[in-house]
Amino acid sequence: MPETLLRNVFHVPAAPSAVLAHLSEPASYVGLSPLVVAVRDVRREPGGIRFVSVERFRFLGFVRYDNLIEVTLRAGDAGVEGEVDSPGGVWLGYRFALTPHGDGTEVEDVLRVRARFSPLLRYAARKAREVQLARAAVLAERARSF
Repeated sequence: MPETLLRNVFHVPAAPSAVLAHLSEPASYVGLSPLVVAVRDVRREPGGIRFVSVERFRFLGFVRYDNLIEVTLRAGDAGVEGEVDSPGGVWLGYRFALTPHGDGTEVEDVLRVRARFSPLLRYAARKAREVQLARAAVLAERARSF
């Protein structure tokens, strides 16, 4: 299965414990990704949290498609990681590594995107990169209120 690795490192003006607490809650992902408009069916299980995330896509500016994705989230002392399984044949592994840095936290955001075929991978990787870069700005802004 073809795959792509995406990495972004950025600073958040909040302590690692506050960033970890925020990233450990499914509800925090609404708006953290510009595509995610809702989170539902949250199940806290041994070893992690599973939930359904609703990604909203717009095609041609007016056609709306809500993609329901299964998300697994595992929080540890140094960050958050998990997997995303999309019914469209896209799989994503993610990791947010958190390191104290100056007056806040350095976040290393790593995404491993896999898809059934190359054209789908190119589309998914492009969207994932857009989300990854937007997430840095959103998380830094939210951190001001932690």
